[in-house]
Amino acid sequence: MANTRGIRRRIRSVKNTAQITKAMQMVATSKMRRAQQAALVGHPYADQMNKILTWIRKAEQKELLHPFFESREVKRPCVLLITTDRGLCGPLNSNLLREAMKLSPETQFVTLGKKGRQFVVRTKRNLLAEFNLKDNASFAQVKQVAQFLIDKFLAKEIDSISVLFSQFTSVLLQTPVLDEVVPVAPIREMEVVSRGKPAPVKPLDEEPPHEYLFEPSPHAVLEKLLPFYVHFIVYQMFLDAKASEHSARMVAMKNATDNAKQMVKDLTLEYNKARQAAITNELLDITTAQSSMN
Repeated sequence: MANTRGIRRRIRSVKNTAQITKAMQMVATSKMRRAQQAALVGHPYADQMNKILTWIRKAEQKELLHPFFESREVKRPCVLLITTDRGLCGPLNSNLLREAMKLSPETQFVTLGKKGRQFVVRTKRNLLAEFNLKDNASFAQVKQVAQFLIDKFLAKEIDSISVLFSQFTSVLLQTPVLDEVVPVAPIREMEVVSRGKPAPVKPLDEEPPHEYLFEPSPHAVLEKLLPFYVHFIVYQMFLDAKASEHSARMVAMKNATDNAKQMVKDLTLEYNKARQAAITNELLDITTAQSSMN
């Protein structure tokens, strides 16, 4: 009976764990839907902004001179590492950190998420700054992170700005991507993801449907538009990372719940076998005792 009591305790423990993972799965599902919608809805806006930048580049006759187009010798690269604050999201963070390990020792990191900060500190890499934002962070809050990077680039404290994040492709697929944001060359359309499948990207050399007049000049418009372009691209990557996080956590918690249910079935079968064996042994003892009395 001692064995059956231990099995019953394990069954209760696994059932309690399954209830927790099921609740976490439902929470992650609700967050994932909102994050996925926010990530996908920004792609058409980014595509149109890239087209406008391309048309401005064509409208400007002389060579565009802007610090964001400046190509420097990259001695001090900077990477914005976007990770999660919590675990229980499968291999999402480990895949990102595996890519971060491949970067050169001179790379300076700006982390967005506790897991990234812990990795940089643990591996004794260069931590330039750390930021902590909530899941529903606004554009203005993410803009502060992007502006910090821009200020460092314009002050020539860093030579390039890249972002390492989990690109959301589908609920089951999140890909770690290292994308260079500054210097901006060449301007390209972001890949639009629709229903989990990458949509074909239109060529950037298409002519605008109408002839546009830029006031006061194409260069002046570009001066205002380029910083906003960088802000928005970083914000879009942040949204992709959050959609990836909640999707990975939902899948991980669903797998944990399914495994717990299967474990309960196995333990129940083991309990029934142990209980049946105990009853059989008791019957044998009774039968043996009765035979000896006769």
